[in-house]
Amino acid sequence: MGTAAITTTMAERADTQALIRLVTWLSPAFPIGSFSYSGGLEQAVHDGLVASAEDLDLWLETLMYRGSAWNDALLLAESYRNHGDAMRLRAVAELAEALAGSRERHLETMLLGGAFLAAARHWPHPVFESLGPEAAYPVAVGAVAGAHRIGLEPAIAAYLHANASNAVSVAIRCGVTGQRAGVGVLAGLEETVAIVSARAARGSLDDLGSAAIMADIACLRHETLHSRLFRS
Repeated sequence: MGTAAITTTMAERADTQALIRLVTWLSPAFPIGSFSYSGGLEQAVHDGLVASAEDLDLWLETLMYRGSAWNDALLLAESYRNHGDAMRLRAVAELAEALAGSRERHLETMLLGGAFLAAARHWPHPVFESLGPEAAYPVAVGAVAGAHRIGLEPAIAAYLHANASNAVSVAIRCGVTGQRAGVGVLAGLEETVAIVSARAARGSLDDLGSAAIMADIACLRHETLHSRLFRS
């Protein structure tokens, strides 16, 4: 009975450690500069496509179910599963980079990924040698999370939640919503994050695909937006 109690305690500690790492890696304080990017949201606000907390909720939900966030979740899952296969991991990294549909989308995912890898080296692992100094952001997060056995579904959920949190911050700075309503958006997205995380964890690269055309166009148009606050 004593041994069982110790084993349970060790398992609980492992889960807690994994949670702490996820919170650290995907915290706004982690030094990757995510606050500098809006993923086209600033352009959507400028064009009147996102003008309220309700619009923001629909925008983010659409991206998770059938947009860039869905593709990112699948790429993260594939990188997680193949973190120990250098050749396969490089192939996923090349695919993720190729899927960046605009110059700024490419800039965002590659710079965030490179910054994430640089900061995450405080948790040493051979996976960093497989990835090299840069990789698309979901690939970087997925490979490192897989290498440290964080848990696939929690890693996807934390990634999606971090993206949504950053978008809410963007919307607040663009004057779309206030902090209280922004928190309400995150609360309302909990079920979506859980559903999409579970689907992506069971999915494969065959499920890649985006139908969020207005969001893709917003990313393209943002390249020529004047007096902007964000880099994408």
